[in-house]
Amino acid sequence: MRKRSAAGLLIVLNIIVVGSTGGQTRKPVRFEISFPVSLRRSPLDGRVLLLLAKKDDKEPRFQIGEGVDTQQIFGADVDGLSPSQAAVIDESSQGYPRTSLRDVPDGEYYVQGVLSVYETFHRADGHVLKFHMDQGEGQHWNLSPGNLMSEPKKIRIGASDNPIKVELTKTIPPIAPPKDTKYVKHFRIESKLLSKFWGRPMYIGGVVLLPEGFDEHPDVRYPVVYYQGHFKESFATPVEFRDHPPTPELKDDDRLMAECSYKFYQDWTAGRLPRMLIVSIQHANPYYDDSYAVNSANVGP
Repeated sequence: MRKRSAAGLLIVLNIIVVGSTGGQTRKPVRFEISFPVSLRRSPLDGRVLLLLAKKDDKEPRFQIGEGVDTQQIFGADVDGLSPSQAAVIDESSQGYPRTSLRDVPDGEYYVQGVLSVYETFHRADGHVLKFHMDQGEGQHWNLSPGNLMSEPKKIRIGASDNPIKVELTKTIPPIAPPKDTKYVKHFRIESKLLSKFWGRPMYIGGVVLLPEGFDEHPDVRYPVVYYQGHFKESFATPVEFRDHPPTPELKDDDRLMAECSYKFYQDWTAGRLPRMLIVSIQHANPYYDDSYAVNSANVGP
């Protein structure tokens, strides 16, 4: 009886060993990202980003964030990447939230590539640095005009196709400047100090909220309130200047914000609030989406 049990155990162990050695190990995953000469003729510096998403309700570049629902992103710096030359994202590339491609499970994904294009700055302090320069989007790589991107496509990780090729075929278009209204005005000026430091034209913008009756009384002088926040393309303080009531689909905090913003608009235009100018500043720079109004040579006025 014991001999039969021992023999049976040997058979089971043999099956397990054979099964484990007969299984296929996944090949190292590798992506090759390139752009055609028809898109850009000159070599480019920057950072290649590879985006993997499980859903296709929006482009993968709009599904990356800091929250728990973020999709996967990998990146690698490129220097002098020529047209048709491949930038490689492989298992040595850094990623988030999974740190390596080897940790990404097999399965279907929607993939998109982006090249965040860098510019070379010859600074007045002698340093030569490469950065992505804000193009009016507040340092958002997934929206920045001039960055290259691919069309999203479905791929399967774990399939035999390796490397997986991604071609950047589109350029993110310029952002239309926000329009002035009766109350909200936008301005943009070149900073001579910043331009001298960075070795190229540098601009500071702002948005001004005008009080009711401003145009009718051009000689009146008003107090000014400066609001310092993060980058916004138009006027924005803790509440916005919303000229229409909340729409039905808004819920919870979004609805509360819309209600407060609309109430602010109503009170402001009816003259129920003190008359003043409210100015929000736009001062994106090569480092951040704003400079926090630091008065310094590299991000100051």
